[in-house]
Amino acid sequence: MSERRPGFPARLPGAAAPLPGLTRPAVQLVRPAPAPSGLGLDSSAVRARMVRRLGEGGVSSAPVLAAMGAVERHRFVDTALVNQAYEDTSLPIGLGQTISKPSIVARMAELLLGAPCVKTEGLGRVLEIGTGCGYQAAVLGRVAREVYTIERLRALHEKARENLRPLRLSNVHLILGDGMLGYPKGAPYAAIISAAGGEMLPQTWCDQLAVGGRLVAPMAGPDGRQSLLVVDKTAHGLKQTILEAVNFVPLKSGVA
Repeated sequence: MSERRPGFPARLPGAAAPLPGLTRPAVQLVRPAPAPSGLGLDSSAVRARMVRRLGEGGVSSAPVLAAMGAVERHRFVDTALVNQAYEDTSLPIGLGQTISKPSIVARMAELLLGAPCVKTEGLGRVLEIGTGCGYQAAVLGRVAREVYTIERLRALHEKARENLRPLRLSNVHLILGDGMLGYPKGAPYAAIISAAGGEMLPQTWCDQLAVGGRLVAPMAGPDGRQSLLVVDKTAHGLKQTILEAVNFVPLKSGVA
């Protein structure tokens, strides 16, 4: 097998061509305040509306849409922000990190399912860089056979563990470590996905990607603006495709 190990420019080019109250005579009926969106019995309907919006926005993968509808995003955000859980927006989760907006989670998951090896084998083992609060890992756990997810910040690693425990996803494995090093024990991976963007793609990720596998990550160009980068690994080397502009937290090394 001939593989172009360098395969990547040190820097990538810039982004390519984003009920009112009811009253009756003599009697006033007061409706209770509506429950926050995403809480209690209404969460299923709220998720269904979110899924419809994702479909209208271009997400067409049935497995991805089903996963987005099954995972309760409100359980992964702070109580003060729960009313915004099913809006298409990123939200802070502490320590300068965010939970990605639903549309980007769905978009990246759908891109992973487009990997060449998936067409014949299904989405096998996935490596996620940046667990965050665990939401994306939960979605990936419903479309992949196995997920290894790495978080460098101990506090977020523990938060993700607490968030994911009730879901009992036995195929999702949480790791505290430096995501820039990947996780060689689980390699090779059918897919690698990053929730943080840098100016250079770590060679370790390319090494740990299986032939026929796909890597999806935000990558910054010389102007600092990020775009989604898709890398397909073939027997002859690495093929890159730059997609739409995105905005992710910066990729960092080390454990804190």
